[in-house]
Amino acid sequence: MASDHLFVLPGETIDPALVPTHKKHPLRLGPGLRHIPPSDIVPTVAGQLITNPLKNSMWVEFNSQRYIPTTGDLVLATVTRNAPEAYLCSLSAYTPAATLPHLAFEGATKKTRPQLAPGQLVYARVALAHRHMDPELECVSAATGRADGLGPIAAGNGCVFDVSLGFARRLLMARSREDGGVGVLEMLAGQDPEVVVGGAGGGGGLAFETAVGRNGKVWVGSESAKTVVLVGRALQETDRARLGLEGQRRLVKRLLREMR
Repeated sequence: MASDHLFVLPGETIDPALVPTHKKHPLRLGPGLRHIPPSDIVPTVAGQLITNPLKNSMWVEFNSQRYIPTTGDLVLATVTRNAPEAYLCSLSAYTPAATLPHLAFEGATKKTRPQLAPGQLVYARVALAHRHMDPELECVSAATGRADGLGPIAAGNGCVFDVSLGFARRLLMARSREDGGVGVLEMLAGQDPEVVVGGAGGGGGLAFETAVGRNGKVWVGSESAKTVVLVGRALQETDRARLGLEGQRRLVKRLLREMR
């Protein structure tokens, strides 16, 4: 999947031999890359060049303290206020406010649209991102007209935890364990044979749900407040210490012992 973890610097011209090709899918450039017509692809940040031949995509893997919205990103947004046609939402401390149109929800009309108060957490997708415009969000798929898991997150036993942008991207990978080296959530859920969770969770694993935002935020929900705290700690410590799979197993076992 990776181009031998090639390290690139801003302004370098990427060798065309490293650019993936696909018969059906157009080339997709992710964060850290810019297309300069007619055919040059230039990094805008320093980091590791990553390619995915199956999806015909490429991007630069880097850790930044500032989230830059990209079309298609899944994000956790907080409603700050209600404008006449949209909600204004915060994505991160150093990112411009995003707009979430009132009708950008499944089945929404002027009468049935969700009534969101300031402070409401929303799981959304970046529908429009441009360097000269504020980002626009949506909670409905333009292709299917369905929410597909997006929308307001119900208030209750849940909490948002901050992680690095690179770690959030790894969590969002379709195969986060194989490609991203992150298996801590599977271990806590009892899906790793080397980690016994039953004694702590009263079953095959801890019962919890998560929503991961590309903007470096992870929402963890559970009926047990202890579980919420444990999962959040596991994520943040894995990120902070850059733990591999074996280190994640040791961390999970330690946290489960403390939970008991």
